[in-house]
Amino acid sequence: MKIPLKILMLTVTLVSVMFSACKNEEKTTQSDELVARVDWTAVQDFYLENSKKTLAYLDSLNTSSVSSEAAKIYFIEARKAFKEAEPYASYLKPEVGHQANGPALPRLTDDTQRVLLPIGLQKIEESIYEGGVSENNFKREVELTRGLVQVLHDAIEKRDLNEQRFFIATHQQLMRMVSFGITGFDTPVSGLGLEETKASLQNLITVYGLSVQELVQSKDAALDEKLQKQVTEAINFIGDNPNFETFDRYTFLREYFNPVMRSWVAIRKASGLWEPVLHKPFNFDAPTFFEEDSFNVEYFRAITNRNPSEAKIALGKRLFFDKNLSQAKDMACVTCHNPKLAYTDGLVTNLNNSGNPLKRNSPTLINAIFQRGFFWDGRAETLLAQISGVFTNKEEFNSSVHEFSDEVLKDSTYYEAFKEVFGTRRKWSNDETIKALSAYISTLNGFSSKFDKNIRGEVDTFTASEKLGMNLFMGKALCATCHFMPLTSGTVPPFFTDTEKEVIGVPETAANKHLDDDLGFYFMYTEPIQLGMFKTPTVRNVALTAPYMHNGVYQTLEEVIDFYNTGGGGGLGFDLPHQTLPFDNLDLTDSEQTALIDFLKTLTDVPRETEY
Repeated sequence: MKIPLKILMLTVTLVSVMFSACKNEEKTTQSDELVARVDWTAVQDFYLENSKKTLAYLDSLNTSSVSSEAAKIYFIEARKAFKEAEPYASYLKPEVGHQANGPALPRLTDDTQRVLLPIGLQKIEESIYEGGVSENNFKREVELTRGLVQVLHDAIEKRDLNEQRFFIATHQQLMRMVSFGITGFDTPVSGLGLEETKASLQNLITVYGLSVQELVQSKDAALDEKLQKQVTEAINFIGDNPNFETFDRYTFLREYFNPVMRSWVAIRKASGLWEPVLHKPFNFDAPTFFEEDSFNVEYFRAITNRNPSEAKIALGKRLFFDKNLSQAKDMACVTCHNPKLAYTDGLVTNLNNSGNPLKRNSPTLINAIFQRGFFWDGRAETLLAQISGVFTNKEEFNSSVHEFSDEVLKDSTYYEAFKEVFGTRRKWSNDETIKALSAYISTLNGFSSKFDKNIRGEVDTFTASEKLGMNLFMGKALCATCHFMPLTSGTVPPFFTDTEKEVIGVPETAANKHLDDDLGFYFMYTEPIQLGMFKTPTVRNVALTAPYMHNGVYQTLEEVIDFYNTGGGGGLGFDLPHQTLPFDNLDLTDSEQTALIDFLKTLTDVPRETEY
């Protein structure tokens, strides 16, 4: 019997579809089986084993003399093991992890306001490599540090690793490589940062192989091969360029680290295991840490003012330029924060509502949302609190938070705007005004500079001097150990829960003869370690924000770099027993100082709006 052509073709098509469906079902089943077989226990055991090694090496260190070669060997091995365990350990216990591997500086406890002497791996490093500590004190440092590591070890043992924890912890460790590893923050004395970055990259491949590699291979074998090749190339680049002072961080980040980062983000997506999270500081979908949207702004906004509507932001923008907010109708936010000057004012200090100089220089508002301390002394914990402080300041707006300027509502469009954003008319207060202003200011974020575009690989326009300047900023000049990349502020990665404050000894005048008498954060608890302590600001857009320092003492970047090159206030001869700069002086040549300034100028964003 002759079968009609149409029926024959339909039969072939149906068979083909059925065969394809079976293949897809088989592939899906295989993937599902692989997902079910992802062995998080193996990775957890890896972290646990390395926390055990850290404890063991610390025990050996405790039996060694601080000045012995054995002490250095045990210390290096302890640090190496700690870095292997750090991703999960510090994910579980962020504060303990940071204390175990944080700066060797005394700190003030939040609860009892007691000053605690520095402990942790960096303090042990300082004792071993610089000396000047007794054997008993050294053993005490080791014992206390061991206690911190034991807490981390116990946390790893008790908390089961899963896909969400794994991917978040790994993302945080990638951030540490950029902010702490290649900058020397983790190992300021021994100079082990580059070696530890190599180890962290190898660790990435190790935990990947123990977890999702087989799953990724089943879905995208080419992506798997790409990641391994890129990590190997990044490790080899460090190995071929081991000198901390001459290491080319620009090339490493642009050509080696960022490709690894992009592939890792792709792998996390390809695994099918990742569930997006909104309660962390990162946008986990951003391909690198240098994108315009690498950070989750909602995480940084006050809980009571998250997810503002476009109407609220627009209202805040209008209010930003309105002098009717102040009691005397003579000051607006824009008075001290001019968009044309990166939201500063170009003055040493602006004038108060009586025409007299204010106490401190006006800082930029660009990327202000990413801070965890506001005002120069860091006394306000949120942007809402900072704006409230301006309203209640007798020298500025001089208006209670509970008041409301009816002058604003003489413009009927304001009435409609407030009604749309905050609901039907009631007795509005400045609380609503402050929330609207905060919503607007939180959008003033800039990652569009020449630096950003070059480091992302979008353009290739960096000069040799700018590259040198960036390498100095993240290396020999130690700028990035306080102004953490990529935000270049004191907000501490990878958790971004705190903004560091430093004692650097800013002079009263540019003559550098006397220490400025501004007490800074000292007013809060009157502890000597905080005398003259101020928040570490961002240096993004710094070419537009002169004059510099909390008191506007320096008019040029050249003066600022010279101040640091000299060694801060201590280098100028001021009595500063608690200065926190990680160096005595920098020994930068004239050409290196010029290069550093050339780099700082690349941090200028493409202009936003220039007027209302």
